Amino acid sequence: MVLHNRVSAAELKKRLLMETIKRVTISFYQYAKIQDPQAFRDQLYESLFKLDVFGRIYVANEGINAQISVPEHNFEAFRDALYAIDFLNGIRLNIAVDDDGKSFFVLKIKVRDKIVADGISDPTFDMANRGKYVDAKGFNALTDDPDTVIVDMRNHYEYEVGHFDGAIEIPSDTFRDQLPMAVDMLKDQKDKNIIMYCTGGIRCEKASAYMLHHGFKNVFHLEGGIIEYTNKARQQELPIKFKGKNFVFDDRLGERISEDIISQCHQCGEPCDTHTNCLNDGCHLLFIQCESCAQKYDGCCSDACKDVYALPEEERAELRKGVDKGLMFNKSRRKRLK
Repeated sequence: MVLHNRVSAAELKKRLLMETIKRVTISFYQYAKIQDPQAFRDQLYESLFKLDVFGRIYVANEGINAQISVPEHNFEAFRDALYAIDFLNGIRLNIAVDDDGKSFFVLKIKVRDKIVADGISDPTFDMANRGKYVDAKGFNALTDDPDTVIVDMRNHYEYEVGHFDGAIEIPSDTFRDQLPMAVDMLKDQKDKNIIMYCTGGIRCEKASAYMLHHGFKNVFHLEGGIIEYTNKARQQELPIKFKGKNFVFDDRLGERISEDIISQCHQCGEPCDTHTNCLNDGCHLLFIQCESCAQKYDGCCSDACKDVYALPEEERAELRKGVDKGLMFNKSRRKRLK
């Protein structure tokens, strides 16, 4: 069996759009010791491929991080296959809040140095010493306490479209930069309750361990992140303290949590929280664009990119040969949209 995809992305996306089956988008992670990540990766690929699972999974010595799409009729078989793996038995599966079933179109499983790039090189850092889990009810109760600090451990473009009431932003594009920044920003509040949160729990769990490693005492992290919080709050009819959209790293680019629109179109300034990628393949900038500007700029981030996008594909391909690849897929509007 070939343990990787050989079909073009265009063809796979076409097949996905033609699917009539219902899919469910799921995320999960687990910090665990994996002795042979490559062997584990190959076994997992073979198992999930048979179940027609799509998505993006990272495997490392420190564990697994997955965002996937599973056919609804294969969900139980998928769960059984996952739970048959010792360190994944009974693992929490975060079910997407706002799901159209079109989140992924191919299965990719990659071996990485870490499942979350953290920049931590200190050999005494130990993920086993992590903060306390707090569920939706506990989160709401703790955040009512004036001695609680709510810390968003996501990137600025995620925070921009949605976040919890009163949460502070750690203003960086990367998690590895956020960790020392969070320690520095909160150094005078070490005795307060520190609640950290992220999309599905993986970043805030590691961040909680990092804060404890640097002398903080009362550190909590939101179990299952924003996704699990929202699902549980709705099930238990609790007040939902998250406002706006939860950014997600798949083709949806966001799931609606509340009707509040707390951000603006990056081009005209009108209220908007719809992320898109510039259609100029030599740019592909992630930014917020309203429907009016999408029409005005043909889905591009600027007049310059609109002009390039209007060229024949052969000319666009020639132009891309000279593009600095370091500028591609840049998610920071602070650096690009000025």
